[in-house]
Order: sequence, then structure tokens, then C-alpha cells
Amino acid sequence: MKYILLMYHTEGVFTQEELPKEMQYAIGLCEELVAKGQFVGASPLQTISTATSLTAKSGRTEVRDGPFTETKEQLGGYVIVDVPNLDEAIAIAEKFPAAKRGTVEIRPLFPLAGIPVS
Repeated sequence: MKYILLMYHTEGVFTQEELPKEMQYAIGLCEELVAKGQFVGASPLQTISTATSLTAKSGRTEVRDGPFTETKEQLGGYVIVDVPNLDEAIAIAEKFPAAKRGTVEIRPLFPLAGIPVS
């Protein structure tokens, strides 16, 4: 089963000195997942100041700067894993820096036939 681990934290929760170390640590975790055949994909996100949100309702498209919601914690990145069950996804998620200073939301991906694969 594929799960997405959505990494939420307050921007600036890691100092300028901590951030490179935490990112290297996360890369190391991803490398471990690759070695176990559990890694599907991952990426950190740019800061919320680069976000654009779009809605297209009733034939009207609205584009605005910023994230969809104004919250304390922002989506900072994601990791997609392929593991047998939720317990294994939880064990992986708890190792990531966002789990220690924010929240990791774990959701199973919905398998949909016909989605193109790169």
C-alpha cells in the first residue's frame, strides 16, 4: 500500500544552522527507504510566500497568492512510501524531523486505474 507522509510545521521552526542538518538527515532516511524498496518519491516545498492558490467554481477561476488556508503549521514537504500497512508508515513517519517539531499526516493513496506513470 502506498502512503503519503505530509510534513507540516511552522515556518522557521528550524534555525538556519539546524535546517541543513535536518534536511541531510531526511535525505538519509529516504536513502534507507530506497535500500529497502519502500521509497516512491519525496520533495520539500518552497516557502509559503511562493504559494499560489486557485479555485474554479461555477465557471469562475480565482487565483490568489498564498496557501489555501491561514494556519500556524504549513505543508513543508512530502514523502511517498510503499509499505504493507499503516503501522510501518507510522514507524517511518516518526523518524522525520517534522514529527518532532510539527505534525506528519499519513494518508493512504487512492489507487486509480488510468493515471499515467512517468
